[in-house]
Amino acid sequence: MATSAAPGTQTTPLSTAEIVELSRAHTFFPWAAQGAVDPIAIDHAEGVYLYTPDGQRILDFNAGLMSVNIGHGDRRVIDAVAAQMARLQFVQPAMVTESRARLGKKLAEIMPGDLDKVFLTLGGAEAVENAIKLARHATGKFKILARYRTYHGASMGAMTLTGDPRRWANEPGIVGVVRYPDTHRWGEAESRPAAEALQGLEDVIRYEGAHTIAAIFLEPVVGTNGILIPPDGYIQGVRALCDKYGILMVADEVMSGFGRTGKMFAIDNWGVVPDLMTMAKGLTSSYLPLGAVAMTHRLAEKFETMVYSGGLTYGAHPVSCAAAVATLDIYETDGLVENAANMGKVMRGHHQRMKDKHPSVGAIRNIGLFGCLELVRGRNPYTPLTPFNGNSDEMKAIAKFLRDNGLYTMIANNIIHTNPPLIVNEAQLAEGFELIDRALDISDAAYQG
Repeated sequence: MATSAAPGTQTTPLSTAEIVELSRAHTFFPWAAQGAVDPIAIDHAEGVYLYTPDGQRILDFNAGLMSVNIGHGDRRVIDAVAAQMARLQFVQPAMVTESRARLGKKLAEIMPGDLDKVFLTLGGAEAVENAIKLARHATGKFKILARYRTYHGASMGAMTLTGDPRRWANEPGIVGVVRYPDTHRWGEAESRPAAEALQGLEDVIRYEGAHTIAAIFLEPVVGTNGILIPPDGYIQGVRALCDKYGILMVADEVMSGFGRTGKMFAIDNWGVVPDLMTMAKGLTSSYLPLGAVAMTHRLAEKFETMVYSGGLTYGAHPVSCAAAVATLDIYETDGLVENAANMGKVMRGHHQRMKDKHPSVGAIRNIGLFGCLELVRGRNPYTPLTPFNGNSDEMKAIAKFLRDNGLYTMIANNIIHTNPPLIVNEAQLAEGFELIDRALDISDAAYQG
């Protein structure tokens, strides 16, 4: 079928081919050579499914970009946005609105520990940028520690903190960013022991000088670099080192927050309270752009008399705040955090079944509905199906098979991500893994033992 026309914009709907052609001709695509992009045209979405203008149904097994947590097309958010838009569209961020007030109060109730104040941004990268500035302002120190196998955003400061190869083309970045060891090394199936990773971090603190370090940034569960779940004791150990040396701990929950791991925030899995916490994506379920930096009461008090030199035209946007308030209500009323925990157990069963059946599945990881399958050419020695920061004919073929058969998910390096909306049920998980099961025959054919 043809796509429906938006009211008052046109009389003849565009075909799929026209949508793709015009988008490629006049809009710029991220993370891609423009001549190589082959976008999927989407007309509408509902629940866990996307629909093309031609009527093809696609199972969204990545919740957009690990972000559409409440599923697509929820009328409760749409209606809240429409009501706010009709009432008040925008005020500059030095003014306040009811939606901003309600959102701040709600976040203070659900965030860990004494995190009780938020600086509202327009997305995750802006949240990270302001977390850097807040940490530097509050401490008077300038160095920031970050890891290699991590992603913090595409703006300049966030990209400098990002350790993965997306950083390379954007260098040089901001000054003062120093790397510390990861919990997981590329090309290894399991994490390093917590004590080893923590010793590496403490070594860096000593070598750099704690008196120069403002903050240590980390994704509590690393996202696009492979759903890297830290070993037991690691997160607590980072908190202890921050306390020992007077350094702020910053948890980047942009991807892992709002139920994705089976807890409201990933860091809740380890009972740790960071000094600063960034969030976005699931904050509005990506219905509208919004991000935030949360800070502890103690840290916020510093800025009662100290001027914060930062601001955004669209900060605390009233319509985005209304979307967030409605979204947070849905997490609670629909029990989505609990569903993520329960369906995470079901996902783990599917992962194990894939590993038992397919020799090319070298490692499986999930916490809640944050999961992935890591593909290999051999398990002993452990040989990833792609080179570092590379691709392979097999991974390209797997991506094509899944797309052709109606499953969308992130395929990155040798990893198939499994991150559906938190509303997913057992039947929908089974539907997705049935397609992945068939796709893995491709990687099995390349397995060398």
